Amino acid sequence: MMGTVASVNVGVVTEAPWAGAASGRSGIDKRPTDAPVLFRAGGVAGDFIGERAHHGGPDKAVYAYAVEDATWWEADLGRTIRPGGFGENLTTEAVDVTGAVIGERWAVGAALLQVTTPRTPCTTFAGFWGVPDLIKRFTERATPGAYLRVLREGAVAAGDQIEIVHRPAHGVTLGEVFRALSLEPALLPRLLAAEDLPEPVREKVRRRLGGPTG
Repeated sequence: MMGTVASVNVGVVTEAPWAGAASGRSGIDKRPTDAPVLFRAGGVAGDFIGERAHHGGPDKAVYAYAVEDATWWEADLGRTIRPGGFGENLTTEAVDVTGAVIGERWAVGAALLQVTTPRTPCTTFAGFWGVPDLIKRFTERATPGAYLRVLREGAVAAGDQIEIVHRPAHGVTLGEVFRALSLEPALLPRLLAAEDLPEPVREKVRRRLGGPTG
């Protein structure tokens, strides 16, 4: 269970009409860096986050997307998508990101990361790509990429190995969480078995199931 860091990407400030209703600024445009980057519990060093209500924080400190999934999108859209083009900090190679189990731990460079929740597509993403129906298409494709916690801070660089060092027995995958919340509500009860699922997501699941949220 070994993969590779294809690229580490850091966001630059983008000002555009689609870049967040509150500030008009977004950090979705991530650019690859040759130097090692410190992954911290609060986020990636040097990264810009425009809307912290929806991005960043301990449960979303790092966003990872697989180069294999990016290749599918390149073929579907008929254009090249550079590393960081999904707004990801970490572009992975030979890692089944969609099949990652919630709570799974990755040793990446000097850092230790933990899979928490899938990314939810938004209008900022659609505006950045200039694809008006991207939210619908991204949802149907259901390869959302992974948000990760930083359990051990450390530097990460392109070419570093990604080793899956722990996989929880419950088996609830990132892809199942995404499909349950967007496409297949019949999967919702299964998500409560994933104890490392962030509490706001668990509350959303309980609300949809009609149970107590406290």
